[in-house]
Amino acid sequence: MKASVRTFILIGAGLVGLLILLSSAFIVSETNQVIVTQFGQPRGGTISTPGVHFKTPFVQKAIYFEKRWLEWDGDSNQIPTKDKKYIWVDTYARWRISDPLKFFQRVNDERGAHSRLDDIIDGETRNIVANFDLIEIVRSSNKTFELTEDSIVIDQSAVVTPITTGRQRIAKIILEESAKITPEFGIELRDVQIMRVNYVEEVQQKVFDRMIAERQRIASKYRSEGDGKSAEIRGQKERELKRIQSGAYKTAQELKGKADAEATRIYASAYNLDPEFYQFTKTLETYRTTLDKETWLLLSTDSEFLKYLKSTGR
Repeated sequence: MKASVRTFILIGAGLVGLLILLSSAFIVSETNQVIVTQFGQPRGGTISTPGVHFKTPFVQKAIYFEKRWLEWDGDSNQIPTKDKKYIWVDTYARWRISDPLKFFQRVNDERGAHSRLDDIIDGETRNIVANFDLIEIVRSSNKTFELTEDSIVIDQSAVVTPITTGRQRIAKIILEESAKITPEFGIELRDVQIMRVNYVEEVQQKVFDRMIAERQRIASKYRSEGDGKSAEIRGQKERELKRIQSGAYKTAQELKGKADAEATRIYASAYNLDPEFYQFTKTLETYRTTLDKETWLLLSTDSEFLKYLKSTGR
């Protein structure tokens, strides 16, 4: 009985010891950094060395923070530019926790950090964008545009106006101004970029209407040119057809003339061989083609047409 109690006590002591060990040990990986808190208050500095570390069990707590670069994607903001054009500006940034202790004390966690970055980056974006014209925010260089006759230019100033700062430089200014504030929250801001710029809805609709009207004008021009080309092709077709028909008619008439001449020559040769017989056969052919049972002729008795009939009657 005593042996079983002793075994039970040893097992319980072992379990308690294991629980204490597990509660006191924590692992730091290459991608994490840790601060230890006691009753919600930090104790000691930042632990960033990978490996197994220990803390007071049940009393202290290990809070992990990301060591890698993190992403911040802001909401679109409606901002008026210096030339009084209202646009939506969407930005994004890359940041990391540079001082976990200060980070924990000022913003507590990544959600709090995102809230602070919203205020800092969006505020600086609004202030800086408002100091520049729209063309400076849209373009990054003075590269020459190669416009064709089909190019649609909504704002002529966007093509001819040179820029002095440009979009990339404006993004860098936003980064520089924001990076002056973030260190007090234990945050290092590495990159800020303008992801998207767009007109507000009212202006956007006017831009779309102008684009539609311009495309319709270009389409009308193409249709007009197509109709003109179609008429030209049809005219060429008609001229070519008339030329072919005229040539064919000319050739047919020439062949017909040659055939008539040949026939006349043959008839003449036959007539010259025996004029009386030729006249007789032609007269009989004429009788056969002109006289039938319903034909009536009123002729005098000395008519040349009846010469062979009269001679036959004799």
